[in-house]
Amino acid sequence: MSNYLIIGGHGKIALLASRLLVTDGHSVTSIIRNPDHVRDVEDTGATALVLDVEDATIDDLTHAVRGHDAIVWSAGAGGGNPARTMAVDYSAAVRSMDAATLAGVSRYVMVSYLHASLDHGIPETEPFYAYAQAKAMADDHLRSSGLEYTILGPGSLTNDEASGKIAVHEEKTPGPAETSRGNVALVIRAVLGQPSTSGSTIGFSDGETPINAVI
Repeated sequence: MSNYLIIGGHGKIALLASRLLVTDGHSVTSIIRNPDHVRDVEDTGATALVLDVEDATIDDLTHAVRGHDAIVWSAGAGGGNPARTMAVDYSAAVRSMDAATLAGVSRYVMVSYLHASLDHGIPETEPFYAYAQAKAMADDHLRSSGLEYTILGPGSLTNDEASGKIAVHEEKTPGPAETSRGNVALVIRAVLGQPSTSGSTIGFSDGETPINAVI
């Protein structure tokens, strides 16, 4: 069994993923910013670690990640504040990657979004620009980090029940490409169990193919 660290542990995807991983017999530590969320995290069977990654130094993060078999980044600023979006979704994410390297934790799974790219074409005047830019920059840093990464690109997130079935999107497709958070959690579990997904970016939405047949 493995020892996993989830950064952004109180998010809906993270809570679902931690419960799945604990049920599978793994040990999970979830980093959260708000101590009021400890109970929610621990209800999944995970161990809560209170640490504000926005302000955490590389030393702080290196100490937090050391001894884990893999890191899952599922944190985000939540939009609304471009400066904080860049501070969390880019700068803090990069520090966590650099900390993983220093701590000798080579496996890193990033939850990004479908078709994230520096060629996103979103005008700087649009509210989504800061998020699109931050995620694309973080993904690019991860690809060049030397870590054994897998970048997950789910489509527009919903709270629908997990179907366990997805469609992989290798090229841009029209429409919202809705993806249940439950299916994202299942994909996280699947890629953690498949080292062969290292070095890949997987864009997906809800679909008709069982996850285990894709991953």
